[in-house]
Amino acid sequence: MSSENPVIVDRGRFQDAVTPWDDVGWRTAAVDWATAALAARGLRPAGEWRVRSRPWSVLARLPVEGHEAVWFKANPPASAFEGPLTAALARWAPGQVLEPIAVDAGRGWSLLPDGGPLLRDALDRGAAGLEAWESLLRRYAALQHALTPRAREIERLGVPRTPVGELPGVFDRFDDTPLRPEERQRLRRVRPRLLDWCDELAALGVPDSLDHADLHDGQVLHPAPGTFTVLDWGDAVVSHPFCSLAVPARRARERYGPGVRARLRDAYLEPWTGDGRSRRELRRAVDLAWRLSALSRAGAYARVFPASGAAGAAVTAEGARCLLELFDEPPP
Repeated sequence: MSSENPVIVDRGRFQDAVTPWDDVGWRTAAVDWATAALAARGLRPAGEWRVRSRPWSVLARLPVEGHEAVWFKANPPASAFEGPLTAALARWAPGQVLEPIAVDAGRGWSLLPDGGPLLRDALDRGAAGLEAWESLLRRYAALQHALTPRAREIERLGVPRTPVGELPGVFDRFDDTPLRPEERQRLRRVRPRLLDWCDELAALGVPDSLDHADLHDGQVLHPAPGTFTVLDWGDAVVSHPFCSLAVPARRARERYGPGVRARLRDAYLEPWTGDGRSRRELRRAVDLAWRLSALSRAGAYARVFPASGAAGAAVTAEGARCLLELFDEPPP
């Protein structure tokens, strides 16, 4: 980095983690790539770069002379598909994701425009409420519904595929996890029920689609009423789409208390009606996917966060604890 562009690095709770940003050669290449991508649009970086360095990604905010800031993101190999996926979604569903300024699929790099404030900030200010969650989920579910014919195309971008029938195998790969012995035993005892849940969900016939796998108010931009832009697709999978609902519903419940899940579920299901399945069947599918979504989230941790060093071990343990959500009864 030149003296023109000083850098502030935020390592969060992973102060000892070694990330690509610590490699001078990698850092120089990344900065040169971002600078060249901006130059191709007649822009140049100016001012202080703010870097968020984590074991799973490097994210940098780059001020731009005479222009809004842009964001550089580097994904690890297991989620290098995020840039190409985001670019594809920008073509298929304009306005629902940020259109990348540049993507280097081989290196897992992308350069993105600034898209405005987060939904979380709007909620904190009181500028949005529960109705924003409902609107977001309708739009997101409509996107998933529209993407069902593209499931194979999405897989070819490198997005992992985990259909319902393969979820027991995901579960089995976590048999030796950093959980307490009694928690592991409890998980082993639930496996026969897991098979039944998977069989029932598959029989309801909802086709696979794109599951963001971590859709919450810190992953969504909300620049204006009725406008939502979904970010951070690095945990995405092609799987049962209804597995997406558990994370946002839990976040909304934390903010608004019990009783909101039914409203959010019904808003989410609106785009899925009319495909020959009754509302009762769709609600049953949501309840089954509520539990099984734990496996998608645990699988993302295992895939994206290699268990090396203290930071890797901490993240692996966090992922293992996702499995305990299999015991969560879907709230009314």
